[in-house]
Amino acid sequence: MSRPPVALPAPAKLNLFLHVTGRRADGYHELQTLFQFIDLCDTLEFRSAGAGRTEVEPHLPGIEPEANLVWRAAERLRSATGSRRGAAIRVTKRIPEGGGLGGGSSDAATTLLGLNHCWELGLDLDALASLGLELGADVPVFVHGHAALSEGIGERLTPVDPEEPWFLVLHPGFGVSTARVFAHRELTRNTPSKKIPPFPSDGLRNDCEQVVRQEYPGVGRALDWLSGYGAARLTGTGSCVFAAFGERRDAEAALREVPEGWKGYVARGMNQSPLATEMSRLFST
Repeated sequence: MSRPPVALPAPAKLNLFLHVTGRRADGYHELQTLFQFIDLCDTLEFRSAGAGRTEVEPHLPGIEPEANLVWRAAERLRSATGSRRGAAIRVTKRIPEGGGLGGGSSDAATTLLGLNHCWELGLDLDALASLGLELGADVPVFVHGHAALSEGIGERLTPVDPEEPWFLVLHPGFGVSTARVFAHRELTRNTPSKKIPPFPSDGLRNDCEQVVRQEYPGVGRALDWLSGYGAARLTGTGSCVFAAFGERRDAEAALREVPEGWKGYVARGMNQSPLATEMSRLFST
């Protein structure tokens, strides 16, 4: 008898700050950033399939299956473990692409954790995070599933527990090219590292914001509008921006005023990711 499908969330993240602290000889940037999850999630459903085959649905327009991070995560896990198992994976997207919310990285992390469970591989979180780092700098924090200070190129994580406010997240209707931002000659690349928590409240920012405002004026307009409700900040390299609210009703009131053409989300900040919570439930049953 075939096992029933397993459905798991893939949560979005916010960068509560993002500092570019240096650039390595290999061209990669050294970062210091604070990740917190929000309860805006994609859903991935895993079903057993024929040996050695990974099928991901739906197919993304204009993207070869082998370029899909979900497919790449499944194949990297199988290669690392020598597994001959296969899987059919259905992805329901809710996180906007190109918005700096980490949707692709989160989907990859959920794939690693989901297939590790479904294929009964027994890898621990550190092993899965190491595989995830090969796929993207943000993948390890999604694997570990706790809010964290991330340093280097994503390989050094320090768990933290910031406040868990409500957020209004705005997507201005287009994506931002991360490669374009990090290649920009005016990007700040020498911000001093902050000591691990507690952080001072001043001097924290997103170093990418100045470049993104210059190259994508629509993001600047979203930041300026949202600043009318509190401190507004870019997440990742954008295009999404966010502001924190003490009460859900206040975030929802602001959402009702969002200009036409922008997409808004009210989401709760979460120090333990919905994926970590669901994996704990699976292992306890």
